[in-house]
This record gives sequence, C-alpha cells and structure tokens, in this order.
Amino acid sequence: MCRKWSSRLALTFTSVCFFTSAVFGQTLSDRVVEHSLSNGLKILMVERHTVPTISFQITYKVGSVNEYNGVTGIAHLYEHMAFKGTERLGTMDYEKERPLLEALERQYAELNQARLEAARPGGTPGRIDDLAKRFETSEKEARSWVVNNELGEIYSKNGGVGFNATTGRDVTSYTVSLPANRLPLWLSIESDRMAHSVLREFYREKEVVLEERRMRVETNPMGRLYEAFFTTAFVAHPYAYPTLGWPSDLRALSADRTAEFFKTYYGPNNTVIVMVGDFKAAEAILLLERYFGPIPGVAAVPSVVTVEPQQEGERRVEVEADAHPHVLIGYHKPGIRHPDDAVFDVIDALLSEGRSSRLTKRLVEEKKIAIGVSTQNGTPGARFPNLFAISATPRAPHTTEQLEDEIDAELTRIKQEPPTSKELEKVITNIDAALIRSLRVNSGLAAQLAYYEAVAGGWRYLLSNREAISRVTGEEVMRVARTYFTKSNRTVATLVKTQKVSEKQNTVPAGQP
Repeated sequence: MCRKWSSRLALTFTSVCFFTSAVFGQTLSDRVVEHSLSNGLKILMVERHTVPTISFQITYKVGSVNEYNGVTGIAHLYEHMAFKGTERLGTMDYEKERPLLEALERQYAELNQARLEAARPGGTPGRIDDLAKRFETSEKEARSWVVNNELGEIYSKNGGVGFNATTGRDVTSYTVSLPANRLPLWLSIESDRMAHSVLREFYREKEVVLEERRMRVETNPMGRLYEAFFTTAFVAHPYAYPTLGWPSDLRALSADRTAEFFKTYYGPNNTVIVMVGDFKAAEAILLLERYFGPIPGVAAVPSVVTVEPQQEGERRVEVEADAHPHVLIGYHKPGIRHPDDAVFDVIDALLSEGRSSRLTKRLVEEKKIAIGVSTQNGTPGARFPNLFAISATPRAPHTTEQLEDEIDAELTRIKQEPPTSKELEKVITNIDAALIRSLRVNSGLAAQLAYYEAVAGGWRYLLSNREAISRVTGEEVMRVARTYFTKSNRTVATLVKTQKVSEKQNTVPAGQP
C-alpha cells in the first residue's frame, strides 16, 4: 500500500482539536471504546453524534505479504470475490446453485491437469478443447442462478456510500458508511459475509482481475516501474510480490484453493472492526456479540517467517517505455515498530513536505531540474522491514542521472547538517494540519484506527508515534541518515524512454531503400 507520509501519519496527534467541538475536550484515548469477543474479534468504537451516520471498517490482517509463489494475487482476488455474495445473498437459490459450483470445481481441476500435462515436454493437447467446452457450459449454467451486485444494491437502497475494499501488502479492508438506523442491516450482511461467503463467478472474475493487471501494470509504465522496483529491492521477503499477482499464478488459481486461503486468514481472530458515528457503544456491543460472536475463529494464523537478507551492494533495474523518464530510489529500513521509524517520518517531511522542503526546494524550486519529487516512509508495506523511497521526474532536457546526483547531495547534507529547530517545528505543524484534514469525516478516523490496530499492534501507536516524533533530535536524524542512506543499501529503478515504433521503422541501414 503505497502511501505518502501525510496519510500514514494523519492520526498521530493527541490534541482535542481534531475531533471538532462535539468532543467537548476529550482526547482520543478517552473516546475509543475497545471490546474483544470470545472468538478473538477486536472491535474499536468511537461515538460521534454530530450527524446520524456510522462509518464501518472491517480490516483483515492479511495481504500479499501472506502469499507465496504459485498463489500470488490470491488476497486481492478474494477481495473481489467477497462482493459476490453469500449463501443467502447474490443467489436465486443456493441449494440449487451449490451442486453446480461443486461440479464446476471438479471440471476445472480436470481441465487444469490436462493443460499442465500438455505443457510438459512431449505433451499433447489431448482433450483440452472438449474439457474447456464442457467447463464453459457448466459455468454458464451456474451463472444463471446469480443475482448480480445484490450486496451493493441493498446498501445503495439503504443510503450506503463508500461501499468498497482495498488490498495491500499488509491488510485487506472493507468499508461502507450508512445511516445510523441501518446498523442492524450492516451487522446482518457483514457477519454473513464473514461466515458464509460463496466464491461464485470465480473464473469470470479472474479475467476481470487479469484485465485490471493489464491496465494498471502491463500497459502502464509507472506500474511496470514500481513492480520492477520492488522485485529488485526484495529478493526473499514476500513484499516483492505484486498485490495484483503474477498472471500465471492468477490463471492457475482455483476456487477451492482460494477458499482454503479464506479459511486460513479471514476468521474473526484475525480481524479488526471499527465503527465511528452516531450509535451507543454499549448497545452496539450487544448486537456485535449476537451477530459476530457465533462465528468460530480460525486456527493459528501462519506467521511470515522469511527475513530479507542484508543487501550487500547497490541494485539497479531499468524499465523501457515510451514515457517520460522517472527514477525511484529505495533504502532498506526497519518496520513500523522500530524506534528509528519515527526518525524516518521526520526525514520524510524534511525532504519533501511542502515547497520549502529540502528536496522540493533544491530540485523543483531552485534548480528547476525536476517536475516533481516525493519521499515515502514505509513502502510497499509497513509491518515488516521495508523501504524509504524517493521518487522524482526530471524536467526536460534534464536527466534522471542529474536527479540522482542532486538527491545524493541532499542526502549527504542531511548526514552532515542537523535540521534546525524551525524545520523540526514545521514537521510537527504539518503533521497536525494533515491530521485535521484527514479526520473531518468518520470514515477517515475509522480507517486510521483499523490500520494501526492491525499493522502496528495497537491503535495507540497513533498517540505514541506522535510523541516519538516530537522527541526526535537533529543528531538522531543525522545518525539514521548515515546508517541507512548508503550506496550498498540502495535500489534504483529507472524508467527509460524508448524511441517510438514509428521512428524505429523509419530508421534503415545506409544503402537500403
């Protein structure tokens, strides 16, 4: 989940101002009600009675970091499938639909095995065509029982907005905001989705995901650049895997394999639910117990055990495209719970937050060699050791090599010259301003609480990190810069502009027509 620092730090502030006057001077600690069900489901609630709505966030502690070769993209694919309905929603008659889905899985397994055998040395197509036609006929029959987008229609008819989901490296989140009197509706639908999701239209949806990948990566130069960047920076850790998955893995995935992934990671004991809005927490807890309490927890969730080896030399990769040049520079760094992470938050702001920030002022405002420059602490994920990334686009006729030199010079400066007290004060001011902007709506608060509860081990990280940032000194900034901003710890990905096809076709060897 690639985020600019302001979105990640948007909640790291304890001042009462961000809750508006309705909070009557209470702090975030006073407002968050925590509750855990016996099945392990963690619930966070904040009452806000300013408008008669509630924003809901369900965050599962699972993302592409939990994948491995052969099933990459499965978390994102399941996100799509979660909108297909349940045993009672999205179907005309599940008792009649279910045997068709089961038969479809058996046929897919047979078809997939035939394809694998044909792909081996000396293999022949055999019955692939016949099996594919049978599968297509069965798939069409199964679709005849589907009620398209029933979940979305129900929410829409009941005043729902923001019904959506996102999958990143660390978490998968489902969101919606509803009128306050529709709380029972949300409880009924979402507990049903958690307990009884049905992977209908699975193989049709795989094609949707493959098309999304083609649009966002394969035909998108920046998408290709970021994919190459992360797969070069990480040689062992699953942060290397693209959230959209590898095409060959997606094509091979079955509904049965995806259902196994769901049963492994999507239980209540691996989930955080956040509610922010117009409700009474005591009453909501009773309802949550009734609807979500009976859902059994999953077995112990597998841990990510792979540790990225220390990088021992600069890595470089180029992506060629008919597009404007761009450069990405990444330095390995610790995860969100490490004490140095707050120092990186400060460096992030010092380098690129605002027109007077160091890199922006140097590259964009003064030397005018860049169209834009940004930095990001914590990409592509934050839970595990990750990257501090710098992204820049040269202004023609300047080059990415020039940008690299200037960026390197600015990083050298930050190793040698501590930030002034004025710069450090500005960091805090910018964080607080970003906070106020981000929490004007209930959904913003719900998203932040859920994210930090899932990724940082507790939502109170919002409070402790703000305090940690305020204690960062200039000497610590220099120490961290000297420790991590080294050439041997660096990965550089460059988007290289290629000639247009028409220009290549018009270039012929001398003496030829």
